[in-house]
This record gives sequence, structure tokens and C-alpha cells, in this order.
Amino acid sequence: MLKKTAFLMVLFALLVALPVSNSFAQKFPAKDITLIVPWAAGGGTDTIGRALVKNARSYFGVNVNVVNKTGGMGAVGMGAVATAVPDGYTVGLITFQLSTYRMMGLADLSYRDYQLIQLLNQSPAAISVSTESKFKTLKDLMEYAKAHPGVVTAGHSGAGGGWHLALASIAVREGVKFNFVPFDGAAPTRTAVVGGHIAVATTGIDEVLQLYRAGQIRILAVNDTKRHWLFPDVPTIAEAGYPNPKIIYDWRGLAAPKGVPGDRMSVLIEGFKKCFEDPEFKKLAHDLGLPLVYRDPKGFEEFLREMEETLRPALESVGLLKEKK
Repeated sequence: MLKKTAFLMVLFALLVALPVSNSFAQKFPAKDITLIVPWAAGGGTDTIGRALVKNARSYFGVNVNVVNKTGGMGAVGMGAVATAVPDGYTVGLITFQLSTYRMMGLADLSYRDYQLIQLLNQSPAAISVSTESKFKTLKDLMEYAKAHPGVVTAGHSGAGGGWHLALASIAVREGVKFNFVPFDGAAPTRTAVVGGHIAVATTGIDEVLQLYRAGQIRILAVNDTKRHWLFPDVPTIAEAGYPNPKIIYDWRGLAAPKGVPGDRMSVLIEGFKKCFEDPEFKKLAHDLGLPLVYRDPKGFEEFLREMEETLRPALESVGLLKEKK
């Protein structure tokens, strides 16, 4: 009787523990994953994020749902990722601004606050003028600007943004002083350069595609190591006579909160790499003129560390460096 009672007690204990054991052993992911996009719905970053995860169910077995959390130049959304529960079910699309927050004194966030998943893309800046401009080449522009410090007006889509700092970095290296003029986005910057209200515009190269095809602007150079497939006759910065060993790119990538278990991180890294390699996603990026660049967590971290080193002197040159090393 005692043996039977003992056996029944052991059996009962096993049955009670079984659901718990199954819960702990539950395959990840067992439910949908959230991708936080820190910029507004319909914008470029949102478009890329949604395209990336469109076919995610094929690679994860669950959906990856985009949630837009905007504000604070992206800091609200990126901050929400950093402070999310580290269970692998919240991932964030992090962007260029994360490289400047601390140095500009805007937010206490950097890539060090995340577990990196992958780099998605690096977008180069284009240096453009109106087709009516007297500057026919980048050399024409740089030599005139050097001889007339602060006279040449250079429009950009926001102080401390990638396009602003890309041209500022080149100016620092070449000893040139531009009169930088901020606009509220790429559209008014394009309008201003075509209308002759500014001498030169620094933008993403994809942002001037329609004006370029319409013959309204001349792109003097693309700040990259290779020519862009949609702009085959536009020289690289080096081909234009100004080799640039440390290029400032606008970038996007994926990251998770610190503390996600290693086995779940492996699933995220592998799954999002498959999303990145999805033919439908690659075609959309190609059609949009978005240069895709994959780097694994280690390579992504190296890229971001080097980016901060390159940004520091550019920020200092335009008076935006607030935090010293």
C-alpha cells in the first residue's frame, strides 16, 4: 500500500510538472515578434522595415509585426527597444541617429545599449547642383568654396543628419568652409537647389533620382567607393578628385534589447538574415536605389565603432559636438 501510494505521488508530481517543463522547452518563437520602427509610417525607414518582414513567416514560422513609435528624432522608438523585455519577442530597426545622440547630447543611447543583429544598408550622400550652376565638377565647387570661405550655401535636411555630416566631413578634410543651410526634409532641399536659392545640396542619392532623370540637377559626386547602379555616369568622390577613406553613410540595422538568451539571439540572427536575402526584398531595395549591405553582429559593431570615430570631427566642425570622450 505504501509503495502504491508513493508511486501515485511521484506520478502526480510528474503530471503537474509536465506543462511547466513543456513551457520551458517551448520552441522559440512561439508567438509573433514585434519590430519597432522609430520613424513614421510611410517614410523610407518604415517602407524598408515592412518590406524586410513581409515574408518573415516563411523564415520564423510566425509573423513579424511592425509597430511605429516616433518622436525625439527616433530616440523614443530606439529607447523602447533598449528597455523592452529581453525575451526575443521585441526587435528594433535602429538608424543613423543612434550614432550621434550621445555626442550631440540629445539622448543617452548608443549601439552599446543593444545586442546587435545585423546591418541592413549603407546609403551614400550625393553632392548636387542645379544644371544652371556654374559648378560643373566637384573640383570647381571645392576650389571656389576654399577661395571664398563661408560663401557657398549648402542645403541639407537637418543639422547633425547623415547628409549634413557627410559633406561637413569632406569639408573638414579639405579645409573648406561651407555656409550650411538646414531644411525640413529632402523635398524643400531639392526645391531650393533647383530654384537657385542655395548653391549646392547634400542629400541621399536616391532622393534626387527624379530630378536627375528630368535633367534639373547635376550630381557632382556620390560619396561612396563605387558608382550607384541607377546613376552610372555620376563619379564617386574619389573619381571626382577627393578620395575619402572614411565615408559617412546613412545606415539602418536591426538590434534586440540586452539580455536576450543566446539561443534566441541565434534564431533572430538566422531568421532576419533569411529575410534580408529574400528575393522580393532585394528587388524592392534595388528598385528604390537602396544599397543593401549585410554585416553580422560582430561586423555591425565594428562598423558602428568606426562610424562614431568618423563623425566626431565632423560634428565638432559644425559646432554640434556636445559630449567629449
